[in-house]
Formats: sequence, structure tokens, C-alpha cells
Amino acid sequence: MHEGTVKTIKGEDGDVIDCVDINKQPAFNHPLLKSHTIQMKTHVHSSGTESENNHNILFQSWHKNGECPEGTIPILRTPHSNRRRRSYPTVSQKRRANDFSAPPGHEYYGARATINVWNPATYQGEFSFAQIWVGSGEGDEANTMEVNNGENKTRLFTYWTRDDYRSTGCYNLVCPGFVQTTTQISLGAAVEPVSRYGAEQFEMIITITKDKSSGNWWLLMQDQFIGYWPGSIFTSLADCSTEINWGGEITNSEFAGHHTSTQMGSGHFPEESFGKACFFRKIGYVDESGNMRDPKDLQVYVTKPPCYDLRFAKYEGDGISFYFGGPGYSDKCP
Repeated sequence: MHEGTVKTIKGEDGDVIDCVDINKQPAFNHPLLKSHTIQMKTHVHSSGTESENNHNILFQSWHKNGECPEGTIPILRTPHSNRRRRSYPTVSQKRRANDFSAPPGHEYYGARATINVWNPATYQGEFSFAQIWVGSGEGDEANTMEVNNGENKTRLFTYWTRDDYRSTGCYNLVCPGFVQTTTQISLGAAVEPVSRYGAEQFEMIITITKDKSSGNWWLLMQDQFIGYWPGSIFTSLADCSTEINWGGEITNSEFAGHHTSTQMGSGHFPEESFGKACFFRKIGYVDESGNMRDPKDLQVYVTKPPCYDLRFAKYEGDGISFYFGGPGYSDKCP
């Protein structure tokens, strides 16, 4: 049970949610946030962050058994076995297989994407992500904020670091850093429903945007403000981002001496298109004035096309969009 818990809710999927006094959340154990005042209202420009009129609304099942009261935030009670993943895996442990990158060297103040939500098969404790990276700096000074959906059940979760994953940062609220403000969303908890092959498709609209007056980086899901990363916990990201990536990533333990069978996206290749392959659509970045823009001169990075691939999608009204993913191990992906 988390410190400051005033109510506990158990979801039908086994997730246990502690409703924690908002002023006693883990963020305030961070040495740089000891005297931090919670920013309950943000001054960020709302243009481009609002939800679309989409009836395919995602839901966290713990809400079926209760709600967290006003003045608290929902925190997933994390099994001890999951806490060992405090450090981000190294390149040799985790392969970024498909992504788009906004050109480096520019200044960005946020990112957005509508992400097609699936539940890809994973094996040997591996992970499969669809995510947005917002980063700045290089080497030991690399700072990132990441928003993902994936893992064994499809979950919304975040990660941050200020020293290239060496000793700072963590998932969700496992360590001090991210300040949550909403009572409605529990980071790390399972989301439902998910898309099915050849059936109805479900989406998650994710936005990260900076409030320049406070320096905080806000996270939105659909049009719900979830909370923020205080600018003070970063170094190079305290000002702006210089790199944004959208795409997929998997862990590959190379069990039995061959490439993993862990799927990415829907587990199907991009050429199968809508309803069968996973997609990102309406990807964008926030400019210095707080306006959402279409990225230009995108760089494509695909490490193993025979295992997982990526290709542009061209649908009117969907902005810059792409399909990505694949099944992993096969005769063509040994």
C-alpha cells in the first residue's frame, strides 16, 4: 500500500489501485521537489490537443469497482517483480525496430499522435511498445520523456530520465518525478478494449506539451490532463526538446538462439493496412508558439525489416500517418 492511501480499489483484471492523497504522492520525495507547489491548471495552448469525436473510448477496468475521491490520485500497486526494471534496457537488450524521427537540431515543445491500440503477443518476459519519445541532449546528458502502450496487458505508461537511463528516472510513479493531477487515469494500469484483426479498431490520443510559463511538461490522454514532468527534474529538457520519435520497440532476449517471436504492433506487417496492421496517425509537434504542426523531413529508422517494418499511410484527413510492426521470428527473420 502506498503512503497516503485513503482508499483501495481492486479491478476485475487483478490490478490494485491505491487512491493516494495528492499531496503525498511519490513525486514530492524528489530532492528538487520538496517545496514544489502542484500546478492544477495549465496555461498550455489547447489547439491541437483536444480529443476527436471518437466513440472508441478507452477504459480502465478498475473504474467498474469504484472511483478515487477528490483530492487523491490513483496509483497502481506494482508487484515487486516489476520494480527491477527501474533502469531502461541498453541497446543490446532492447532494439528500436521501427520509428520516425523529427529532424534533430530544431526546438520542439511537445509532440502528439493518435496510436492504434493492440495487445501483441510477448514471450519470455519480453515487452512490446508503441510509443512517443521526446528527448534532448547526448551521452550522459540525454534527457527523455516517453509515453507507451504495451507489456503483457495493454497498459498506458510513462518513463523519464535525465542521465541516459543510468541512475535517474523510472516508469510511471514508481520513483519521484512525475506529478499526477487527475483522479481518472492510473498510469501503468491496463486499458481496454483493444483492436482485433479485421474487426473494430481502438485508438489512444497522446499529447505531451510544455507550459512555458511554469516550465512543466504536461501529459494528456484523449483530452484528459493526467499530470506533468516538472522542468526542474531535467537538465537539457528543462528548456525544450531537440528530438522526437514515434514508433515501436521490442525487447529481444534471443531465447533458444534465434530472434524473438514477440510481436510488434498487431503482429502483422504494414502492408496489410487498416484493421490488420497497427498505425500511428496525425503525428505532430508543438512549436515555440504552442501550435501543433505537421513534422517535415522525417527520418525513418528500421533495424530489421524482415522482422518488423514500417511504411507511410496516405489517408485524407489523417495527417502524417504510418503503419508499423510484424511477427518477429520466421524463416525470413532468423
